[in-house]
Amino acid sequence: MTKFWINTVNRNHVLLGSDGGFFQANHGKRRALDRMHSGDVVVFYSPRESFESKASLQRFTAAAVVADEPVYQVEMSPDFRPFRRNARFLECREAEIRPLIEHLAFIEDKTRWGYKFRFGVFEIPRRDFELIADAMELVLPAGQEQSLA
Repeated sequence: MTKFWINTVNRNHVLLGSDGGFFQANHGKRRALDRMHSGDVVVFYSPRESFESKASLQRFTAAAVVADEPVYQVEMSPDFRPFRRNARFLECREAEIRPLIEHLAFIEDKTRWGYKFRFGVFEIPRRDFELIADAMELVLPAGQEQSLA
C-alpha cells in the first residue's frame, strides 16, 4: 500500500536531488529513509530557498516516487556521509502552503502550523496528499494512478 510523506528540505537541496534523481532526509540520516518503500510518494516542503537564506519561502517545491533501489550512503566530504534514496521526480509546479493550512489534517494546530515541519520527515494521510497534489498540479506517470488506489 502506497504511503505519502512530507520531507522538509530547502529548495536548493530539493533541486540538487531532483537533478540527480535522489533525495536525503533529516540532514543525511538513514532512519526516515528506511521507513519508505518503493512506490511511496514524497512531497518536498521548502521553508526557505537555501540553508543560508533567512527569507521565508513556505512552498511545496517538488514531489517524487521512491524508486526500488535500497538506501545508500555517499561521501560528500570526509566528515559528511549522508544516506540517500533514489527517486523519480514528478512533473508539478510549486504551491504555497498558506491556502492549504486550514484543510490539511496533519496540521493539528492551525495557529502554530510550522511546528509539524520541524520533524523533517513524516507520513501524511492520503487526503492531505491529494489536496497538496491538486495545488501543485501534480502529474503522476502512466500506471501510477492505479498503484495509489
